[in-house]
Amino acid sequence: MSPCLRLSRSAPALVKLTRGDAAPLSRRFRSQPDRYLVLKFPVLSAARMNSVALSPLRGASPLDSTGQAEGRFSDCILNPVFSCPDPIRGDNHVLVLCEVLNPDSTPHETNTRRKIEELLTPDVLAEETLFGFEQEYTMFNKAAKVYGWPEGGFPHPQGPFYCGVGLEAVYGRPLVEAHMDACIKAGLKISGINAEVMPGQWEFQIGPAGPLEVGDHVMVARWLLHRLGEDFGITCTFEPKPMEGDWNGAGAHTNYSTKSMRVDGGIKAIHAAIEKLSKKHAEHISSYGLGNERRLTGKHETANINTFKSGVADRGASIRIPLGVSLEGKGYLEDRRPAANVDPYVVARMLIQTTLKN
Repeated sequence: MSPCLRLSRSAPALVKLTRGDAAPLSRRFRSQPDRYLVLKFPVLSAARMNSVALSPLRGASPLDSTGQAEGRFSDCILNPVFSCPDPIRGDNHVLVLCEVLNPDSTPHETNTRRKIEELLTPDVLAEETLFGFEQEYTMFNKAAKVYGWPEGGFPHPQGPFYCGVGLEAVYGRPLVEAHMDACIKAGLKISGINAEVMPGQWEFQIGPAGPLEVGDHVMVARWLLHRLGEDFGITCTFEPKPMEGDWNGAGAHTNYSTKSMRVDGGIKAIHAAIEKLSKKHAEHISSYGLGNERRLTGKHETANINTFKSGVADRGASIRIPLGVSLEGKGYLEDRRPAANVDPYVVARMLIQTTLKN
């Protein structure tokens, strides 16, 4: 491994993890194992930064450590697909997101990003698909308790915490603000943050962006969240149901539109897309995150995992049409089914596949 290259394996959202943890605590911090690595390059000029984005790092990573190869033949190719300024180190440091290729340069079986590239045929590109990804997450302290919750007890019932303000209603804002600032400095398309329904739970939004760009930016934003959490003594999890009981789970609501949806009369295209999605519900659910069955119960602003329903302004629907979209007769739809630990590339690919290729 090159001495100027450091692989960052601390962030579970960016490195494939071993599945099958049985202990509740292990499951609590489990995230959907994404298959991409963020590399940190010290002090690169703009010219070097561009060259890095084009040059595969052959044999640079022993991926037996991430469960993507066997120890007897563990080297795979890390192919840089996205780079941005490193907002933590500053200066000319950069972060580089890599996809994984087999030794023969074919996509690794875990490479979900490449499957989107294969789907972007001229007819799909003509629809100029856009995505807005709402990434929810939950904070835990070093004692594995929800950050800000009282020792040996629970906070007040849900209600005053959503988009709240004040010490009695909001926990962990310094990390949230630092993360947003870092994403902005990195040039990521972060479009907002908010405190969520369960105290200690937050959300950031990425987009609107194209199918590859939204996934790339979400991956790096997740990595930055974990990295900054180290500085604040906070662990962030994308577990869909981090706390059992009368508490909201964590999702990744995905807003989706095509050119046909955004023009006058686009509501017809939206309804047509929803009809297609209704016929592929089980297929989408099977790929929308680990442990999602504990979140999609029909309660806490979700539809039951076995039921497909859509509606205007209905937060208990599988697919929601925002009120503003209904009134204007054009815009976008919101897929409320993905869990917080979902692979963003998979969501984008499946929405395109179902609505534009079927």
